[in-house]
Amino acid sequence: MGVATTLREYLESRGIAYEIVEHPHTDSAMRAAEAAHVPGDQVAKPVLLGDDHSYLLAVIPATHRLELDRLNQMMARNLEMLPEDEIEATFSDCERGAIPALGEPYGVDVLIDPALIHQADVYFESGDHEHLIHLHGEVFRNLMEHVPRAHVSHHL
Repeated sequence: MGVATTLREYLESRGIAYEIVEHPHTDSAMRAAEAAHVPGDQVAKPVLLGDDHSYLLAVIPATHRLELDRLNQMMARNLEMLPEDEIEATFSDCERGAIPALGEPYGVDVLIDPALIHQADVYFESGDHEHLIHLHGEVFRNLMEHVPRAHVSHHL
């Protein structure tokens, strides 16, 4: 499959330079980092959450675990992990479990853990389980310029 159409069109319409890193099939962001031989701290792992209000894509490093209670307390919300069918409906051009770390092309609000912001390079799923998008850190920071930041995860 390569890069999901929505993601590709979003990146290209903004003139964003990116590389595609191919790797053997994996089933998690951390395993993708290992398979692609890139640091797990540089792989952005998106977690799609929702409540009665809306969806939120929490983006954390692959080496971290989301602290959902902390996030809910900070945002005064009752966000929960979404079932796969809702994730698939929102990211309809992505394979199950391989959504990208950018919510804007899909109309989803994003919150990012600051642990990712200062990385020299950032990688994230392209929409399938065999390719990562590689962005230089500055490009990623520009994409996330207006995205709220909060420490909502801890290192495993």
